[in-house]
Amino acid sequence: MKTNRSDEMTFLEHLGELRKRIFHSLFFILVFFGISWFFVQEIFNWFTVPVIRFLPEGKKLAFTSLADPFMMYIKIAFISGLFLSTPFIFYQLWLFVSPGLYRREKKYVMPFVFFTSVFFIGGALFGYYSVFPIAVEFFLNMGKEFEPIITIDKYYKLIFRILIGIGVVFELPVLSFLLAKIGVLSSSFLVKYFKYAVIAIFVIAAIITPTPDIVTQSMFAIPMILLYGLSILIVRIAQPKSSGQQ
Repeated sequence: MKTNRSDEMTFLEHLGELRKRIFHSLFFILVFFGISWFFVQEIFNWFTVPVIRFLPEGKKLAFTSLADPFMMYIKIAFISGLFLSTPFIFYQLWLFVSPGLYRREKKYVMPFVFFTSVFFIGGALFGYYSVFPIAVEFFLNMGKEFEPIITIDKYYKLIFRILIGIGVVFELPVLSFLLAKIGVLSSSFLVKYFKYAVIAIFVIAAIITPTPDIVTQSMFAIPMILLYGLSILIVRIAQPKSSGQQ
């Protein structure tokens, strides 16, 4: 028997609970959005480092509409608020799914919140420091015969796509741990489908990667494959002893 009330909740009650968790998550995002707004210029400078260092001295990002700078600062503050509120968002996610878990599974709330936050932010930082500068250099070298006019709208759309995409991918070990703990995933399953996972990883890398070259795509794919291998190890440790023998 599960020691919770999930079986007693109706569909509308689940929708109400979901709405409540989304509202709380948005509240934290807005709080950190407000905090980030006071430092938005510093955050803007940090985000532009990967591209400014490859541009001619004195060259800046451009904009084509009067409202572009204001909207850019809004987006920067929002994304910063999103990353800063990551622990609170994952905690709300846990509160939403926890009614369907056994009592012994609920004790993982703090490790779940901690590691999901660490892996998400760590993945974004990996993208910022390792992958994105290579992508920027690749694009600029491809267009070295032309005068670069990089608009802030296009630039930030690209960098946010990379940071959030890699951050989500880095959640694989934590997700694998949780699925193993509730008996849904086994290490033997992950090993069996490893070769298919590699193909899927390169497809995902091709979608996320802003450049068509295999080098940049590999910089996405190789860490994802390593994360998959780490997930196998984590699942092998976390799974019930009998499940690994299937």
